Amino acid sequence: MASSKPPRGMRDFLPDQVRKRDYVIGVIKSVYEKYGFEPLETPAVENLSTLSNKYGEEGDQLMYKILKRGEKLSKKLESGQVRNENDLSDLALRYDLTVPLARVMANYRNELPRFFKRYQIQPVWRADRPARGRFREFYQCDVDAIGSRSMLVEAELCTAVCEILEGLGFDDYLIKLNNRVLLFAILESAGIEAGVRDQSVVILDKLEKIGPQKVIEALCRIGVSAAAADSLLGLFSDLGKLTVGETISAISAFAKDSSAAQEALKEIGEVAELSGIERLKVDCSLARGLSYYTGAIIEVVLTGGDFSGSVAGGGRYDELIGMFGKEEIPAVGLSIGLERIILIMEERGMFPESITTSGADVLVTLWNEDAAADSLKLASELRSAGKRVLVYPEPDKLGKQFKYADQIGVKTVCVLGESEIKDKTVTIKNLKTGNQETVSRETAAEAIDTALK
Repeated sequence: MASSKPPRGMRDFLPDQVRKRDYVIGVIKSVYEKYGFEPLETPAVENLSTLSNKYGEEGDQLMYKILKRGEKLSKKLESGQVRNENDLSDLALRYDLTVPLARVMANYRNELPRFFKRYQIQPVWRADRPARGRFREFYQCDVDAIGSRSMLVEAELCTAVCEILEGLGFDDYLIKLNNRVLLFAILESAGIEAGVRDQSVVILDKLEKIGPQKVIEALCRIGVSAAAADSLLGLFSDLGKLTVGETISAISAFAKDSSAAQEALKEIGEVAELSGIERLKVDCSLARGLSYYTGAIIEVVLTGGDFSGSVAGGGRYDELIGMFGKEEIPAVGLSIGLERIILIMEERGMFPESITTSGADVLVTLWNEDAAADSLKLASELRSAGKRVLVYPEPDKLGKQFKYADQIGVKTVCVLGESEIKDKTVTIKNLKTGNQETVSRETAAEAIDTALK
């Protein structure tokens, strides 16, 4: 017998879950549009060549690849020249929304404005190990600004995500800021050789998950000296409770011989000043594993006791779009973890009551089969008055119809019985209070408004 469950790491979304998702997306879209960002959508499937070698080795391993089809696959298998899975694949499910955006920018460069601000809310797929708040199919909410190297762009992304979180009811968030150039300059100043810096960044990205000691051990395993690893982790430990200004000064002293570090620190200072965000912290250990970042790195974390972890992240990627065309175009973006935010809001009871109840304002009862036309007519009148109306489809006993309405979260029922049909009235019953009144059909919508208050 076929399983009725979805594949591991993927989910069905029942009505109440869809309403919650739509609510969060609505808040996100409204804020992005206030900042002048425009909507964009791209295909779920991209050419494998488009996605490969953009996310680092770990990202390539987590990509869902699609087998060649029909004659192409048969010829490849018959040739006996299959070296690895890439020889059998030519397409892949999109891993994120940033690389597809870069492809779009290169493909439509002459049709899009010089400064292009876009938001995109669509699912992505990763062959990752499912865990709490982590799925194989999940939505990303991306916002990107293309065409400018100004730190004003980073500042606006930070202020927009703050407005989104506060609009959803969060008051325990923190914006972490770093710079990829600064990170590599710090590695150099700590004495880490150039040949292992990329691997070191991947390890550092796991600092919060595995802790300082395990990071030091992992660094030593790839050839970093114990002295360099201790120096690096010692710096990160010393910066923990410093202000933005104090952190910039301390890092400047640590990497005093690096002009790249000084320039990156200047950019970080600009973002902090332009955004004016109090909940901002410079975290020079912040790595973010994706290899296409070239400048600022941003991560948004919650600091509450029930959950502490990332809910958004991104950064500057000035070289990515150039991989698809002749022109290098500066860009910076941020992605909000929709799934994690919804999970936390559910656990904290943050959704408005109207979101967690039925999509209908009122249920119209059905007295008998002959009364179907009357029930439908009443429903039509109420819908014309702006009400969301559900008509009970079978002539069951009223108690059963009331029970159904209560089960799906409808608070008000319009009873249309034999006497109501004859007198052209309707009885409005509030299931929460038990109160009911009989009113004329013309005033039914107004009576429902009163009952719903």
